[in-house]
Amino acid sequence: MAIANFEEKFIKYAELVVKIGLNVQSGQKMIVRAETNTAPLVREITAIAYQIGSPLVTIIWVDEQVKKIRHQYAPRDSFDEYASWVLDGIAQEIKEGAAFLQVASPDPELLKGMDPEAVSTSRSVFAKHRKPIGELQGQNAVQWTVICPPTLDWAKHVFPEADMDAALESLWENVFTLCRLDQDDPVALWQKHIADLDERRKALTKKAYTGLHLRAPGTDLRLGLPAGHIWAGGGGKSSKGYPFVANIPTEEVFTLPHKDQTEGMVSSTRPLSYYGNMIENFSLTFSKGKVVKLSAEKGEDVLREMVETDGTAGFLGEVALLPHQSPISQSNIVFLNSLYDENASCHLALGSAYKFNLEGGPAMSNEEFAEVGGNTSLIHVDFMFGSGELDVDGIRADGTTEPVMRAGEWAFDL
Repeated sequence: MAIANFEEKFIKYAELVVKIGLNVQSGQKMIVRAETNTAPLVREITAIAYQIGSPLVTIIWVDEQVKKIRHQYAPRDSFDEYASWVLDGIAQEIKEGAAFLQVASPDPELLKGMDPEAVSTSRSVFAKHRKPIGELQGQNAVQWTVICPPTLDWAKHVFPEADMDAALESLWENVFTLCRLDQDDPVALWQKHIADLDERRKALTKKAYTGLHLRAPGTDLRLGLPAGHIWAGGGGKSSKGYPFVANIPTEEVFTLPHKDQTEGMVSSTRPLSYYGNMIENFSLTFSKGKVVKLSAEKGEDVLREMVETDGTAGFLGEVALLPHQSPISQSNIVFLNSLYDENASCHLALGSAYKFNLEGGPAMSNEEFAEVGGNTSLIHVDFMFGSGELDVDGIRADGTTEPVMRAGEWAFDL
């Protein structure tokens, strides 16, 4: 790799994941679900975790090409089969206190052209078996983090005009910059960044809006916000009080909408890669919280299957705000990867809400959570609607409004 000081930045990346992302404690086990093409980074992360006192790091390897091979050659009636012990084991490790790291850098179009019925079935079966893990994450049961390091299969889609080596190098350079790894002390920079996001999310929580009004070309959407909602951002805290950062990088503050109080239309501003298929230039129309109409220039069938995954997949579980001037947005790169693209743009999520976004939420049953406006689903899929033309108003309890964002930037000072 021709990048200056590549090895130094690579090690800083691994340190950032362990020390800021997961904040692994001495004596705490760690469980990792990682794609095989990220093995060098996973090994470095594992070494650092052991050096700070983790007694056991367990890696569950996933190979994207094996997934593709299954869709090419497996019997057409076999896609409801799943080795449940894999995800059951991860959930059990989390319940026993292990920090959880997900390392994924998927090919955005891995399953392009594959049998859509088989893809739909395998996607639904995976979501069903992963649900216990998602619920534990939604409760912040332990520290958990998601990262997406560069790979060739991803890089060639982001920089299609470059040769393979140059594409991978460009992606690594951008990831290092956007994760603040080109600085002398990225850990210290991240601590300040998290503190800044914490101030923004505290200010929004204190405002106690009853809803938000989102307006931009192709978007006119009103969201209700449940009583007792909490804005999160940057860092969270596990059930034992350990701080962690769920996404690296992250630029957002977010909360849960009331599942039954979404009205109007929202249009996407960035493509969405979903389970190896692309969805582009799409819009969703909501009534009484639920998607009642949708369209997409590409991938409309995939989008429709997504919102029909279960009875609650067509309701919202998250609204996230961040300035258009965020570093990822200003890179002017469409990453075709939600971890990065969602931090370039305000976004919404279809499906489950996080219980930690509601006062007392982690202690609630799913039924209690639903009664106060929280959504529970097999999916949680972020999609981007923000731009430099987005205005957001906060709606107060008396029905009056005040600016939250104007032209994609914060409209109030801290």
